[in-house]
Amino acid sequence: MKANDDVESVVGPIGVLLADRPPFGPIQRLDGEHLRVEQKRTLDQPRRRASLGAKLLFLTMDAVYGRTRTLHKFRVLELVARVPYQAWESVAYVAVTHTSRSPRFARRIFDQVRVNRWEQDNEQWHLFVIEELLATQPTRIGWWRRHAIPQVLAVAYFHLSWLLYAIRPAWSYRLNADFEDHAEHEYALFVEENPQWEHTAFISEFAEDFGEYTNLAELFRQIGFDERLHKLQSEAMLDQPRFTAHA
Repeated sequence: MKANDDVESVVGPIGVLLADRPPFGPIQRLDGEHLRVEQKRTLDQPRRRASLGAKLLFLTMDAVYGRTRTLHKFRVLELVARVPYQAWESVAYVAVTHTSRSPRFARRIFDQVRVNRWEQDNEQWHLFVIEELLATQPTRIGWWRRHAIPQVLAVAYFHLSWLLYAIRPAWSYRLNADFEDHAEHEYALFVEENPQWEHTAFISEFAEDFGEYTNLAELFRQIGFDERLHKLQSEAMLDQPRFTAHA
């Protein structure tokens, strides 16, 4: 699949592709040249018009961690990024328990659960890599900003995502698309702000799982591209109906 495939060709089969793959690596691995192209495309595109919930989350993160882009801030971003997929999985399992008389319908719900779980795992690999990089840096932040506040944000975001999904799934998908669009642009800017990464080798114990990358710039471009595909998946689900027994 080429980097310049249109939205439909990228998103259309994503549920099937993710459901059939083990939870390792990026969603769609690109080479260094295509990653540069996609980073520029991100920087050239306007951001989504964020919903109120997304704006409040971004403002909170800026207030607590500053507007400067740092690995510590991206660690929190990735910790929170897993949450909507966990919330959707929780709601979907409730739906599965009420569909025992319609196995095919239950299977369709479960297939969506597998997609959500794969996306969650992809975000987890991002977090693993960032945690590993932070462990090698001398900069430290206090216990409250490293542990307590991220957990509070994650719990609050989980309940908001769960509630919106239970009321109207499109609201929760929109919130996630806003968040993933923000992450995509922030990673693109993060790479642009750190030109030294072009000459900083990526050495990681997670390389076998998430992939070998020539340098840190390439790694973070790939993570940013992953975030775009998460966004596209959520945007593709905006018009999907609530769980229904009809195809």
